[in-house]
Amino acid sequence: MRYNKLDLNLLVALDALLTECNISRAGERVHLSQPAMSNALSRLRNYFGDDLLVPVGRHMERTPRAEVLREAVRDVLVRIETSVATQPEFDSRDTDRTFKLFVSDYSMEVLIPHVLAIADAMGSRAKLHLRPQSSNPARDLERGEADLLLIPGEWCSAEHPSRVLFDDELVCVVWSGSRHAQQGISIDSYATAGHVAMQPIEINEPAFEQWIQAGVGAPRDVRAAATSFAVLPFLVVGSELIATMHARLARLVEPALPIKRMAVPFPLPPIHQAMQWHKYRNLDPGLVWLRDLMIAAAQRM
Repeated sequence: MRYNKLDLNLLVALDALLTECNISRAGERVHLSQPAMSNALSRLRNYFGDDLLVPVGRHMERTPRAEVLREAVRDVLVRIETSVATQPEFDSRDTDRTFKLFVSDYSMEVLIPHVLAIADAMGSRAKLHLRPQSSNPARDLERGEADLLLIPGEWCSAEHPSRVLFDDELVCVVWSGSRHAQQGISIDSYATAGHVAMQPIEINEPAFEQWIQAGVGAPRDVRAAATSFAVLPFLVVGSELIATMHARLARLVEPALPIKRMAVPFPLPPIHQAMQWHKYRNLDPGLVWLRDLMIAAAQRM
């Protein structure tokens, strides 16, 4: 099919090329050989009158025209997929569909087990591909790389619909044999203590780090940083270190460890955990089912 003399099949190739910036990997992405993808790039260059991809050292980079085209082409393909490829009905008991979810380790621990339990009880055959959070979740959603985001409410994009699933609060977790467990935690002892903290890779620090700094009046003295909230309670055992983390997650691991949950010694806003999906997929029956599943899991949790 052609539009304004452009073979629309080339849009798929263009999207792959502008995403991968590599002819071989782009070909693998759309199941084309390297010669076929090279031919597609040549035709695209001829149509747009632009190189689109140019060699820089050992790599290829997008030209300014390609940068402009990148999001526009992805948007068109997402619209087509939503309008044409989406089935009008969805039965989770008779499907081979795989949903791509971007999930924090926190939601993976406290929410996803309930999601899987409910899905299994209803006989669902849908598959969930659980991926870690990225530095730009809104971009992943807009590019169709994620079907659903499970993210803090403040991370939600204003461009797409979202819904808060549940709330949580932050607590301090200490070793049960520490002086903190015996004497309590004041603002002064919190400020002078050593801490273990979650610091994600290539993602902005959690919003609550700013809340904590405002409450204490200075940055925390972080003695150990990990990429997962789930490991923080293990790291405080046998020390005077403090972990500040979600209460729901702390309650899950508390029975298995010699730790104690304690109140943060200054006020902090509640944590809102939300789900977000693409505005073009608001009526996708499969995603409607998945969103309802998340709501049911949050209520059960």
